[in-house]
Formats: sequence, C-alpha cells, structure tokens
Amino acid sequence: MLAADGTPNKGKLGANAILAASMALSRAAAAKNELPLYEQLRKSFGLKTSEYVLPAPMLNVINGGKHADSGLDVQEFMLVPTGASTFSEALRLGAETYQVLKKLLASRKLSVAVGDEGGFAPHLKSNEEALVVLQEAIEKAGCAGKMKLAVDAAASEFHDGSTYSFDGKPLTPEKMVESWGKWIEKYPIISLEDPLDEDDWSAWKLLTAQSGRRARLVGDDLFVTNVTRLERGIKVGAGNAILIKLNQIGSVTETVRAVRRAQEAGFSAIISHRSGETEDAYIADLAVALNAGAIKTGAPCRSERLAKYNQLLRIEAELGSKAKYAGDRSFKLAAAAAA
Repeated sequence: MLAADGTPNKGKLGANAILAASMALSRAAAAKNELPLYEQLRKSFGLKTSEYVLPAPMLNVINGGKHADSGLDVQEFMLVPTGASTFSEALRLGAETYQVLKKLLASRKLSVAVGDEGGFAPHLKSNEEALVVLQEAIEKAGCAGKMKLAVDAAASEFHDGSTYSFDGKPLTPEKMVESWGKWIEKYPIISLEDPLDEDDWSAWKLLTAQSGRRARLVGDDLFVTNVTRLERGIKVGAGNAILIKLNQIGSVTETVRAVRRAQEAGFSAIISHRSGETEDAYIADLAVALNAGAIKTGAPCRSERLAKYNQLLRIEAELGSKAKYAGDRSFKLAAAAAA
C-alpha cells in the first residue's frame, strides 16, 4: 500500500484508508489462522519472544487543556498503578482511586463532569493543585506506595513561539524546564509527556539532561510515531520515550517499526488512544504483542475507553499464568536510557 501510494504523507490513497486496510488485514489473518490478534501480530512481524507483558494502564483522571474547559494548562493528569501484581488488580486500584477522587472533588463543590477522555474537569486554582488533589485521593483510596503519577502537558498548546504561558505567567524555555524539574522532585511523577513544544529541541535536550534519570520524558507531538523524528531525538538526547499512535503514522507496519526502533535505543514506548475514540480495541492487542509495558486509553469511564481495558482483561484471563504485569518496567527502562 505504501508503494502504491508513493507519497511521503499518504496523500494519494489517504492515511485513513491505508490504516483501516492495514488493521483489517491483520485481523483477517488472525481469523484465518485461528489466532488471537496479539499472537498474529507477533507472527506477522517475526517477534520472537515467549514473554507476555500486560501493560501498566495510565489512567487520565483529571482533564485540562483542549480536552476540557477546566481552565488548566496541562492536558492530562494520570494515575499509574505500578505497584499492583496483575493487570486486573492495577485496573481495580485505578478505578477505586478514580471513584475516591470523584467524591473528594464533589465534597469541595468542584465539578465532576468529565472531559474527552473520561477524566474529571474541575476548576482548580493552579495546575499544581491537581497533583495535590490526586495525592490525597491516592491516600484515601489506600493506594499509597502502589500508585504513581503521570502528566501530559501538551505544551505546544500553551507555547507562543518564544515563551510558555503557564498558570497565567510567561515562562522562558529555561524556566519551564526548571518548573518541570521541581514537579518531578516534589511529586511521584514517573512520566512527563510533551512538557515542551514539539519543535523546541534545545529545551527538550536541556530537560532530558537534567531530569531524564528521574522520569520518563515522552514525545508525542515531538515524535508523532515517526522514525525519522525519533532518530533525531535519539541522536541529540531529546526525551527517553515515545508515544505510539497508529493513526499518526498511518499503517501497522510503520507503527511496529517505530516501537522496535525505540526499544532498540533504550526508549520506552507507550501505546496510546486518541481523544476522539471508538470502541475498537486494537491497541490493547498491539500493546501485548509488542510487550510495550504501558498503555494510555483514558479514565476508567466511558465505553470507548473501557473497551480497551476489557480486552486486556480478556487477554489476561486467556493467558493465565503466562501473563506478567509490567508494573514499573517501562518506567525503569526510561531511567536506564538516560543514564
């Protein structure tokens, strides 16, 4: 299909058409061979491993940025249940903390309406207050020590070309890097996604040098599941992890290629949904096929988010004792890559 299209951006056949056909072909092959989709993907791409890793869910429970009208600059505040022993336990801990958070926000007369990905959209006083509220919810849910935090800043949305507008203040790239460093020191943040603009390579390098040993610094807008941009990040030391979205690059083959290149370089790879989603659960199988170790697919709320979690529960039940929960595995890889 790529050869038939012959353009650098799939402009002839169309990326949506190519991706849909690519996914459909893999599903058809799985049906023909009577294999689960994750097994078929391993077979198709020659992935030779007997290990089955169930990914750590990164649950977006407070929405901001373009995902909600909460007024927060940061787009996503996430719970990551790294201390669970199984995926099913991890999902349970996440769901319980989510419900405690709901009660906590309601007790403070804050909105419990949800944003695009099922997270709450309260009008808090500052971005940092979201982290404080999450820590309180984790304590009240009895998950202290088992639950870590992750942030998707989507910083390109509050970058004007030279400065970042954060909590109503203009910050230079250096000051923005300094602010993220303080957050990582103060809170149990193990993953920080798009903390800087997608083209602010010098600031990315600075942040990676200063904080890359303590947290996974994830490029979504920075890398866009594109091996060419990923290679640049590897070469210059910008980030230590990549977010993987099938529709960013437009075919299953290219998606797998990006994951494998990242893993070869010591980068972590997170399989991700989009804010606009359907109930298709393909990415659940993809995460297991590639032993990605982490998946982003929203809050434990809304059917288009739960569809992926339910598929992972089915895969875990099918694999039985062969299934291993990733826990903090992917996050340790990020630290090792920066060392």
